Amino acid sequence: MKILDRFRKNPIEKLSLRELQEEEIRLRNRLERTKKEINSIEKKKKQLFQEGIGADVLKKKMLAQEIKSLDMEQKLKLRDFMTAQRQYTFVKNLIVVKKYEKELRRIGIWEKLSKVEPEQLENVLVKVSLDGKEFDEMVSSLNRVFEMEIAEFEATEDQTEKELMEAWAKVETGEADVDEVATKIASKELPKDLEEEL
Repeated sequence: MKILDRFRKNPIEKLSLRELQEEEIRLRNRLERTKKEINSIEKKKKQLFQEGIGADVLKKKMLAQEIKSLDMEQKLKLRDFMTAQRQYTFVKNLIVVKKYEKELRRIGIWEKLSKVEPEQLENVLVKVSLDGKEFDEMVSSLNRVFEMEIAEFEATEDQTEKELMEAWAKVETGEADVDEVATKIASKELPKDLEEEL
């Protein structure tokens, strides 16, 4: 059973630091693997876009379908990446909390943490970065986040084929640079902050 499933069933006290550190490594590896897969899909999309430059309409339509299929695959990989990123942040923060368990017990915050529903605590620990913070700073971050509301990220659906046709037309008429447009098309679905990470 995964550690996150165990966390949802058990209080925070029953998770060991060693288990959490093993889970952190597993999640880091999953993130790296998913990043590579997303980058590979981007390259394929870029290559397919470049194949469409100067091609007839039928070829462009076929390429547009392939790119749309890769878009869907990329969205699924991105969703997997975002989920793993949330879990990774949560586990890293749990590790910090476990390391400071004695001090947190002494000042009464541990009791507050152990009374919170596991799902709510997970949401709280996903919202902050406790790694590398001094104890007082960590306590302050935890207190602030307990007061915040949850905000979820949702991606919107696209008009991929129309956008691809317009992009090909711009490149063919010389209005746009091939590499620039191909790169933009290839990474279109990635949020700006994720693009910087990859």
